[in-house]
Amino acid sequence: MFLNCRPGKVYVDCTLGGSGHARTICEKIIPGGVFIGLDQDKDAIQNAKKVLKSFDLTVHLFHKNFIFLPDILQELDIAGVDGILLDLGVSLHQLESSGRGFSFQRDEPLDMRMNATSGQKAEDLINQLEEKELKTIFKKYGEERWAAQIAKQIVRERRRSPVHSSAKLAQIVCQAVPKQALHQKIHPATRVFMALRIAVNRELERLDLFMQNFADLLNPKGRLCVLAFHSLEDRITKHRIKALEKNCVCPPDFPECVCNQKRVVRSLTKKVVRPSEAEIAINPMARSTKLRAAEKI
Repeated sequence: MFLNCRPGKVYVDCTLGGSGHARTICEKIIPGGVFIGLDQDKDAIQNAKKVLKSFDLTVHLFHKNFIFLPDILQELDIAGVDGILLDLGVSLHQLESSGRGFSFQRDEPLDMRMNATSGQKAEDLINQLEEKELKTIFKKYGEERWAAQIAKQIVRERRRSPVHSSAKLAQIVCQAVPKQALHQKIHPATRVFMALRIAVNRELERLDLFMQNFADLLNPKGRLCVLAFHSLEDRITKHRIKALEKNCVCPPDFPECVCNQKRVVRSLTKKVVRPSEAEIAINPMARSTKLRAAEKI
């Protein structure tokens, strides 16, 4: 609804994942539409090729992070698009069958790279960072209450032997937290795994960079929709949209405007939009979703 997909227009899915959103977008922009799909996970690109091959429209797929969208549009000679979707976080495939240690539900190599061809692995951070640095990651990205104790336990355990698997890390976390934390609804390792994934993939840094200039990529009346699963992601999205909604940012005591800032977008979601109970029943993973949308003026 918020993306306002229409036939013959140009839309971008910056995070293909399982291509569920991509399929829906493509259905709505026929005839004559152009679909551009990005994902830093090669598996997502291969899956999208299969899912979208039957659609009679122009489809461009790129194995890239969304921060490269400006370069991609330049390469395609597209001046602006009519809609951009970002569905942040981890995909079901990455959790359940990528074999990269995104989940503590099974014993896998502690990788966590969404782009499995580049960058540091989660095990590199766990085995190489100082205790203070690990604590900062768990506290900043995971908002983990027991960050200090968990970091200390990891350093203690890795002195005996390096930590290479998701199951081993989950076990260390459980050893570090107080006993009452073991009986809560959320598994004690949930926030640590999320924080590590965010750090490995530089997720917040890349989102903030993209949000600074997203309006430059949109046509007039073009829309951006962001689905966030983490309070920090949602905060970045909210603040960047608000900043672009402002006309003047000069101090109130200035006699006249010197910043020359003009309003670029309008928010379509004054308050964050959450999934309905019916939507959660169909897709339990959507429970923590926060949607924000904006339209270029």
